[in-house]
Amino acid sequence: MLMSNNTRAARLHYMANGFRVLSTGDHVVCAVSGERVPLDMLRYWSVARQEPYASAELAAKASGY
Repeated sequence: MLMSNNTRAARLHYMANGFRVLSTGDHVVCAVSGERVPLDMLRYWSVARQEPYASAELAAKASGY
């Protein structure tokens, strides 16, 4: 059975200026809100924590600001 990537979360390695896809998928799950973030809309993440965030506000909240 052929599976579509549109229902599976991707696994990523977050770097300072981008990310590398470790396993395919069409989204990641925000570490704070649990919201699905499409890969083409992903703008915020933590390199140290290796976590994605849905918005700048959620990224600041995760870091304690």
